[in-house]
Amino acid sequence: MRKDVIKSLISIKQNEIPFDVIERDIKLPVDRKKIITIPGVRRCGKSTLMEITINSLVNNGVSRENILWLGFDDERLINMTSNDLDDVITSYMEMFPDIPIQDVYMFFDEIQLVDDWEYFVLRVYKSYCKNIYVCGSNATMLSTELSSALRGYPLEYETYPLSFNEYCRFKGINTNSYLEQDIARIRAAFELYNRESSFPEVVLTESASDKLKLLHGYFDTMLLKDLAEHYKISNTTVLRYFVKRIMANLTKPTSINAIYKDIKSQGLKVGKDDLYLWADYLCDIFMFIRIPKYSRSLIKEQHSLDKYYCIDNGLRGAVLMPQSNDNGKNLENTVFLQLNRAKEPMDKIYYYQGDGECDFVVQRIDKVIQLVQVTWDMSDEITREREIAGLLEASVAADCNNLIIITKDEEGAMTRDGKDIDVLPAWKWLRTASVN
Repeated sequence: MRKDVIKSLISIKQNEIPFDVIERDIKLPVDRKKIITIPGVRRCGKSTLMEITINSLVNNGVSRENILWLGFDDERLINMTSNDLDDVITSYMEMFPDIPIQDVYMFFDEIQLVDDWEYFVLRVYKSYCKNIYVCGSNATMLSTELSSALRGYPLEYETYPLSFNEYCRFKGINTNSYLEQDIARIRAAFELYNRESSFPEVVLTESASDKLKLLHGYFDTMLLKDLAEHYKISNTTVLRYFVKRIMANLTKPTSINAIYKDIKSQGLKVGKDDLYLWADYLCDIFMFIRIPKYSRSLIKEQHSLDKYYCIDNGLRGAVLMPQSNDNGKNLENTVFLQLNRAKEPMDKIYYYQGDGECDFVVQRIDKVIQLVQVTWDMSDEITREREIAGLLEASVAADCNNLIIITKDEEGAMTRDGKDIDVLPAWKWLRTASVN
């Protein structure tokens, strides 16, 4: 009976090829002879990336019969075990006895719903097929646990909600145009992108109330399933408050100890060590990405407060309700997410804090290669001088002269203390952003 279900699901998916999907900037590799894993926050488009890859394979001559896609969230596959997963291979071989199994491209979606799935994937990889793609939305499918489960075999392609270029593509806006009317559309799109969600499903949803419902659903699922259920956290009231406190502190160094004291003062019970663990878990499920303070001393770096950036401005706005002064915070978050997307594997991102501050210090191996300051508006002279002073101070401390200030719409160049500083509008920087 289970084989019949598996065969039906494989056949249905093959008949859907080519998939009706919008291209993303990230491309998954083919024929690398590795297990390709796609970690990332829930609902960011991981399954769609696999569908895009299948379209590319078929466009390049691979027969759709050589595609084995199985989504394990089908209710008829509930209660499968690792041993039952062998039915997947035998079912496919019965359907297509003349296709060598090593020539098949296997795509497993939501496979984490099967206990001990990793043993099956490793067995298939070692014995049958080298073209395996795996993704899912549970915390076990994220990078730290995936690496442990698959013991060094996978290549990871971390996935995020939409970049600005992708957002414009979803909205039908040409970001490569220099026509005045298109530039106006790009600038208007940026202001929406900076405050709204860039989760693909939300971007494609028209109704504001429906967008809000989706985002609240995402948040609750992350909180209750990815955190509380997966990590066995029973104190969900305090957990929810803790997450909101980190969200509210966006762009500022966050003291977990200060949040602990605040929670304790309200008569709520939680261990301080638990809060530090919860902060780790929040990063493990990609709700937040944290960066440390820049220091040439590793000891000082490890003892400094981290900053936490949220995976999506719209998600944060839906949970906290947007504030009137959030444009600048959102812009800093937007810039960080793009820096994180664009960085090379050996790059690290820090913040600088001395007498002045610099938002982002990008280091490649042991050399700082870029300093980025972010401010919504520099028309006020005091604000302008503060931002420039922090950037120049960081330049001396980090021995880096690649200096950028990103604003809402100011553009130009200046020289201060013998150092050249580029000022770029965010909408323009986001179109071509790279770390170099």
